[in-house]
Amino acid sequence: MAKAPDSAMGLRKPRDPRRSDAPEFGTLSRLLLRSAVVLAALLTVAGCATRPINPPITQVEPGTGYRLATRQAYFKEPETLVMLAFSGGGTRAAAFSYGVLEYLNRTEIVRASGEKVRLIESVGVITGISGGSFTALAYGLYGDKLFTEYEQRFLKRDVQGEIIARFFSPAYWGDLWSSHWGRSEMAADLYDEILFNRATFGDLGKSKGPLILAAATDVSTGARVVFNQDVFDSMCSNLDAVRLSRAAAASSAVPILLSPVTLNNYGGSCGYKPPAWLEVLSGPAGPPRVAARAKREFDERLALGDGVRRPYIHLVDGGVSDNVGMRSILSALELMEALKSAGVPTRLDTARRIVVIVVNSRSQPSTHWDESEKAPGAIDLLLQATGVPIDHYSYESVEQLKDTTERWQVMRALRNSAAFKGNTDPAVAGALASPDVEIFAIDVSFGVLKDKAESEYLYNLPTTFVLPDEAVDRLRAAAGTILNDSPEFQRLLRQAGAKVVPKDSLTGPAAH
Repeated sequence: MAKAPDSAMGLRKPRDPRRSDAPEFGTLSRLLLRSAVVLAALLTVAGCATRPINPPITQVEPGTGYRLATRQAYFKEPETLVMLAFSGGGTRAAAFSYGVLEYLNRTEIVRASGEKVRLIESVGVITGISGGSFTALAYGLYGDKLFTEYEQRFLKRDVQGEIIARFFSPAYWGDLWSSHWGRSEMAADLYDEILFNRATFGDLGKSKGPLILAAATDVSTGARVVFNQDVFDSMCSNLDAVRLSRAAAASSAVPILLSPVTLNNYGGSCGYKPPAWLEVLSGPAGPPRVAARAKREFDERLALGDGVRRPYIHLVDGGVSDNVGMRSILSALELMEALKSAGVPTRLDTARRIVVIVVNSRSQPSTHWDESEKAPGAIDLLLQATGVPIDHYSYESVEQLKDTTERWQVMRALRNSAAFKGNTDPAVAGALASPDVEIFAIDVSFGVLKDKAESEYLYNLPTTFVLPDEAVDRLRAAAGTILNDSPEFQRLLRQAGAKVVPKDSLTGPAAH
């Protein structure tokens, strides 16, 4: 169905104040007749729109497609893996995470060879949830070009207003009434027009940037569904043909406000087999304690393989299952530890330093409810009931990362201590087995900002896809300030022999 041009926003001319609000009888009759004609036309075209179909595959090919195994060839620092986790939160999250990318873009490190590179070139993995998925996917697609275009194409644009305008535009009503095309598909089309240009994961795979892991939530099971070929293998589907805009739409499909994004599930038709290392987690005694959560997540992935009973997978906002984008990273670390103790190699064994920068744009708006005897209304209660558990889960995820960091440090110190140098007991060696990796857990969130007035301002920014230009700029600036002030980040810079280059002295991509 034809769509209205971008300029057709459904705006009406201002009402003539000299006219009465009540229409004359003839005018009312014409309005009713016109409405009847429009309704008949809509009923005629209703159902003409169909959603994009993710195609099937007939055979799993582990060495192809958009996944870690194929992206590692582009990792610039095999011994230093930088992973970024971008949380949800609409434009607030998109701008805050973009501020971190800007800062990393102008942070210079010196390699062992003496070569100077920007720290952003060491980023190997970026996870994105909801608003954070837009920044992650756009950077993966455009690379340095993002720093010259993203601000105007997305951050400082009334994306929410454009979605609402389309919803109320008659040009889209026929599609919206279709049972095969919903509000999120309409939003995905807009995201293509203003940001992604109909690029697919196949296009993303042609870039030389980091692995981008955008995630959504399976509305039936509550499981996290990541857009990478490893997950799509279990559904016997080709991720390369899926548009980035649909991944972003699924990751940000707030329940009720936006419709789920639906994927076809062909699981069971392509000979998919779980990886061999899964046997380590599936013994009679169950998975090692450290990998219990990772094992459950993999079981949820295997459940996608039942395409007969679950031919369709409906996805909503990724924040429902993981609002801070940490689950993929935590699972990778848990598996590293479990497989290390079992003597099974992993793809991350070359890393000696893992840097995890958690960009958490969690909001905490002032309510003042406790100052009044009157209880909050139904809408306020609904928002609070859904937001509080998500925020608490986000906090627990960050703390879990810090716990893992501390445990690995203690175990490494014990292994290297004089008391255990002569140890020959395999039980002791197994108990102290952990990856010989140093973790840098860097928390970039509003609460650690030293300027408490600015922190309060950022906490009270709404979760929408439109913010004032000033708010966007303050979010970007705050991200750089918080990152620069982080003791862990400064420790990383010292260890890597890195320095922050003044922006005025930069040339090329880093100057933007």
